This record gives sequence, C-alpha cells and structure tokens, in this order.
Amino acid sequence: MPATAFAAPNPKPDPTTSTAPPAPPVTSKGLEDVRKEIDELYRQAAIATEAYNQAQEQTKLQSAEIVKIAQAIVKGEERIKQLKDQAGAAARLQYRTGGLPLGAQLMLSGNPDDFLDGADRLRQGQQATEGLLAELNRTQQDLAQYSKDASAQWQKLEANRVKKETAKKEITGKIAAAEKIESQLEAKERERLAELERQAQYKSQADWLSSGILKEINGKASEQGRKAVKFATDQIGKPYEWGAEGPGTFDCSGLTSQAWLAAGHGIPRTSQEQWAQLPHIAVKDMRPGDLIIYFADATHVGMYIGDGAIVHAPRPGRNVTITGAGTMPILGVVRPDK
Repeated sequence: MPATAFAAPNPKPDPTTSTAPPAPPVTSKGLEDVRKEIDELYRQAAIATEAYNQAQEQTKLQSAEIVKIAQAIVKGEERIKQLKDQAGAAARLQYRTGGLPLGAQLMLSGNPDDFLDGADRLRQGQQATEGLLAELNRTQQDLAQYSKDASAQWQKLEANRVKKETAKKEITGKIAAAEKIESQLEAKERERLAELERQAQYKSQADWLSSGILKEINGKASEQGRKAVKFATDQIGKPYEWGAEGPGTFDCSGLTSQAWLAAGHGIPRTSQEQWAQLPHIAVKDMRPGDLIIYFADATHVGMYIGDGAIVHAPRPGRNVTITGAGTMPILGVVRPDK
C-alpha cells in the first residue's frame, strides 16, 4: 500500500530553496539618489581610467627609452672592444721590437733622416695613443651613465606598473559596485532610472543653451577637423571599454586621440594630457573637431561636432553616442590643429 506522507510539526526552511521577500519598490526620490550614487561610482572609475591610461603611456615611453639605452650599451661595449684591440696591437708591436720604446730606437739608429722621420711618427703615435686612451675612458664613463639611466628607467617602469595595477583594481571595483546597484533594481525601476538620467542630461543641456552660447558658436571645421569628426561619428554604437583605443571598443580619450590620429594629427592619449598640452580656446570660438574637456579634474572628453552636440564614449555599459555638449560640467575647450 502506498505510504502516507506527514509534514514535520515545525518544518525548517531549506536554505537552498528559500527566497528573501521582494524588496519594496524604490520611490522616484530614492531612484534619484540611486542615479547620483551610480554616476559618482562611474565618475570615480573614469578618474581611475585616466590614471591607468597615463601610466600605460608612461610605460610605453620608458620601455622605448630602455631599448635605446640597451642599444647604446651594446654599441659602447663594441667600441671598447675595438679600442682594447688597438691598444693590444700597439703593445704587441712594442714587444716585437724588443720592448724598446720608439724614442730609444731612434736615438740608436745613427741615421739623421731616419731620426727625423721617426720623430714625426713618434709624435703621431703618442697623439694617437693619448686619443685612444681618452676615448676609452669616455666610452667607459658613458657606459657607467647608461647603466644608471637604465636602472632609473626600470624603477619608473616598475612604479608605473604598480600604478596601473592599483588603477585597474579601482576601476573594476567601482564598475562592479555600480552594476550591483543596478542589478538589484526591478525592470521598471531600471527604465525609470534611465529616464531620470535622460532628464538630467536634458536639463543640463537646456541650461547651457539658455545662456545663448550657441548663437556665438559659428566656427567652421578645418580639413583635418572634418576628418576627425567623420572618424569619431563612424564609431557610434561601439561599446565603451576602459583603456581601449579601438577598433571595436573605446574609452573617452581613446576615441578622441584615435580620431585625430586618423585625421593625420597625433595628440596626447589621455584627456588630462589633452587639456594640459593642446592650445586652449574660448567656448564661443570652438568649431567641429575641437575637444571639450569635462569636470574640474579633466577626466572626460568629447568631440564637438556642431549644433551644440558632441560625440563621445560615455562610460561602461554605454556605447559611443551623440549628446548635448552641455550635459556635463565643461572645464574648457582645446584645439588639436591650431
């Protein structure tokens, strides 16, 4: 007969199957706080990304410098070998002549013509020997300096490697924290969050345009500027990836630096170096192709394309897109081809 099943009088929940009660829906005010928190996390990730990119650029330069130093050391060692061979040949010649200095041999020759000719050769030989020893000494000093330079570059290289690893950990940590917050939201809340983000950008752009600035901006793009704009806009839809310079993914400064490289004009890799090294111009004087640097620490950049808009790589989870130039706090504008 089939057995009858009885429930335990006080059943304990199975931790492998029990679920926590659903979280209460987030209010609009609460969602706005969530939006600001997520924005701040991505801002911190952007700051760390620029630090990573800068360390990466410095690493490339230092690696190239170490290669140059190594090549110089090889050449120096080869030259020292040549100089030592020459010194050895002179010593062997003296041995073959009985070990007598050339001056003594001349004194014993008894031939005035031979003496005069030999005296001239003696003087030339002494000068050559002195020159050989001086060059040998200089080359050895150069090698010692090259070794010091190489050691210093290796130390810088290691310091930047540490900076890169530290920045990488911070980037991934901030992005993971932002993604975790978003993942805890319900689908409707995520839709509402995206709408709040659009509203905040719209308000910032509207405030910027309300100043009348767009009426003052009428610059025409240069030939290189048009090429840079075309490259940047051709990347629309490609994902953001921190540290990326294309061709499939970009971060903000990776997009702008590659766009200008495609236009035939290389510029610094990071937004901070773009701000530091490129000529500054007034916002009212900007033209398509110019770069707008954002935030007080210059950690974001977009390319102005005209009509109050930029193309940029926004942040993780977003694609290269067009947005209003005034949607973020503008630090200033730089012109690569001025």
